[in-house]
Amino acid sequence: MALTLPADPVPSALEASGRVAALRRALPALTDRPSLLAAATVLLVCVPTGEKDVTAAVHVTAADVASLALVALTAFNLLRGRLPAISRTTGVLFGGIVVSAAVATAGSIDPATSLTGFVRLTQVFVLVPAAVLCSLRDRTDQRLVLGSFVIAALIQGVVGANQYLTRTGASYTGQPIRAVGTFGALDIMAMSTVVSYGLLAALALALGERGPDGNARLRRATFAAAAFLAFPLAVSFSRGSWIATGVGTVVLLLRADARLLVRGAVLGLAAAVVLVGGLGLGASGVAARLSSIGSVSAAPDQSVSDRYDLWATAGRIWQDHPVHGAGPKVFPKLRDSRAPLRLSSGSDTVDPTMGYQREPLLSPHNMYFLVLSEQGLIGITAYAALFLALLIGCLRHRRAPALASLALLTWLLVDFLYADIGGTTTVLASVVLGLAARAAGQEAARPEPTGHTGAESDERAMTL
Repeated sequence: MALTLPADPVPSALEASGRVAALRRALPALTDRPSLLAAATVLLVCVPTGEKDVTAAVHVTAADVASLALVALTAFNLLRGRLPAISRTTGVLFGGIVVSAAVATAGSIDPATSLTGFVRLTQVFVLVPAAVLCSLRDRTDQRLVLGSFVIAALIQGVVGANQYLTRTGASYTGQPIRAVGTFGALDIMAMSTVVSYGLLAALALALGERGPDGNARLRRATFAAAAFLAFPLAVSFSRGSWIATGVGTVVLLLRADARLLVRGAVLGLAAAVVLVGGLGLGASGVAARLSSIGSVSAAPDQSVSDRYDLWATAGRIWQDHPVHGAGPKVFPKLRDSRAPLRLSSGSDTVDPTMGYQREPLLSPHNMYFLVLSEQGLIGITAYAALFLALLIGCLRHRRAPALASLALLTWLLVDFLYADIGGTTTVLASVVLGLAARAAGQEAARPEPTGHTGAESDERAMTL
């Protein structure tokens, strides 16, 4: 008679113990360099979410989970005294955002809905930026996070370029050629956002490697990355990202070396002539999209006309609630009662994966109007103070991380003129604000007391 013996439990036990051992090794590494979690937050934005319900109150992505893990780790390190405390000025600026959101929530026409908005605003504009700020203890940390922007952009750029070349992207002028990366047509701006951030970060890192002490190999690699990313950005057909990237590049080059701006313009024009005129890559679509930028006031298309109507709607909401606003996340509830009749009910999206869907217009597509309508004068004052302090602080420094932070912050502030928070890439805005806060607080380099080498040491003060 044959006996059936139970499976040997030893291998599974060994695997479990191996995982525990790996986790124990990873935790000290994360504790010693929490910027690894900040970089992971950026990279995890590339993970497809499969989210199809854009009207859901809460969307939690892998990047959100990583960002909250960074917040928890930062709190743990602060309690143990392993990170410098945030300065009083920085605390006041971030605290102003919390206070304005709390006041708006307390006075909201729908406090239950606004409570989720309060949590989201606190996460995006306070907790995650502060955690990123605390995690960037030296230039190695800063370059690690900036490098993650470049890697994420290259991933999305390759996917997006392939979508355009193989005609498997989202619909644009009736053709499946619009590059959307791993995000899909329902998050149409996401890929261009990631690619724009990566392009500016790569360009800033390349400029930081100029001179005899720079790494020539790294400089060539980052310049090449920036040059490649220009193509997927172009075939994203996102006018807003084009404008924000152009302004960010100009500010970056002017701050680094004004002569580079002229040379960069000449090289960019030559590349455009070769790619578009010579090879015909995106020629008709890009040219048509570029020409439409000049007609946004005289003859706006439907998407631009809807934005104007949404801005007017936000203005009317603010007039009814001028001091503390109507409350976070209540814009959709008040939109229809104050919007012009010609406002579309939504925008049409088509891609090979999800097919045709109509995406509702749930925000004014302008961060400043969104804050004004939902948080009133108190809110817009708090955000203006934070943004201006970060921008002025970044303008004081010329090092590569500070230049990159300046360019990324400029992109964000320009993009906020015709977009707002929402979607998979929202957490990237938090990382940008953290980088900008770190760059704004840089002082003269000091030796690190934790054993870093002189080349790696950098300032630890976090005053603005």
